[in-house]
Amino acid sequence: METVKLGKTGIVTNKNGFGALPIQRISDEDAVYLLRKAYDNGITFFDTARMYTDSEHKVGLAFAGMRDKIFLATKTGAQNAEGFWKDLETSLANLQTDYIDIYQFHNPGFCPKPGDESGLYDAALKAKEQGKIRHIGITNHRLAVANEAIDSGLYETLQFPFCYLATDKDIELVEKCKKADMGFIAMKALSGGLITNSAAAYAYLAQYDNVLPIWGVQREKELDEFLSYIINPPVMNEEISALIAKDREELLGEFCRGCGYCMPCPAGIEINNCARMSLLLRRSPSASHLSKEGQDKMMKIENCIHCNQCKSKCPYGLDTPALLQRNLEDYKNVLAGRVSVS
Repeated sequence: METVKLGKTGIVTNKNGFGALPIQRISDEDAVYLLRKAYDNGITFFDTARMYTDSEHKVGLAFAGMRDKIFLATKTGAQNAEGFWKDLETSLANLQTDYIDIYQFHNPGFCPKPGDESGLYDAALKAKEQGKIRHIGITNHRLAVANEAIDSGLYETLQFPFCYLATDKDIELVEKCKKADMGFIAMKALSGGLITNSAAAYAYLAQYDNVLPIWGVQREKELDEFLSYIINPPVMNEEISALIAKDREELLGEFCRGCGYCMPCPAGIEINNCARMSLLLRRSPSASHLSKEGQDKMMKIENCIHCNQCKSKCPYGLDTPALLQRNLEDYKNVLAGRVSVS
């Protein structure tokens, strides 16, 4: 069994973390079944967030009475100390625990520090002194904030998008964390569904001994894939290398990762899916993409009011309105049969 140590936290866990965002979409019963099956087969690290509606509640249901057997990480999107304490107490109640292993600031637009106006880091320190959290972490999609967090020496873990579409700067971030003895938790290891070969995704990340991938799991067949890698971990070979090279050629550059930080849209556009529909049609084909409901969602792009809020909020600096228009044009061509996606 391959394990990873999360830097100075001392946490050692199987190199498959369970990302609990997708379990929002399934019932309590199904979520508990998946979470317990994951644990029963060797997964011990579970990551959720206050922002993920009822995800914490479901994780709490699954692991009540067995707190010492797992590691729990959750997040707060609070903007001030008052919000921090409210989120923390809610998370503790939902998770049915009196402490959280890693409490993370959820994608802040700045790096919280002691004495700043937000009061967030000072609140986290106090919560740590009280034993309510054991380690302070941060998640982000912005290289500048991530680098500042590492350089500050204030954080024990960084959660950041990392997959085989990584840029040189992303890889430098991983190496920088290793030198700082800071745990690196890889989100978006499947690039929001655009990477369709999980074995290749695993093999790539396995090359980095300080990286813990958290796989978003909603269906049992998805979980079974990752569980099979505990026994037979995929390794980099010529076939996987060729697949990765092909995907990098197709996907590197300006594409939407589906992170959703551009939302909500004043015009009601589902930006995080519509801005990458061309790729979804070709890489993750689904009848729902071209259904009446799917068409209605895409046609909302025509109602764009060009407020540029999505552009200003994109952590990747994408020209989101232009990306939406290109995806809509391609979508219409697909519908009309002028372009094939088969």
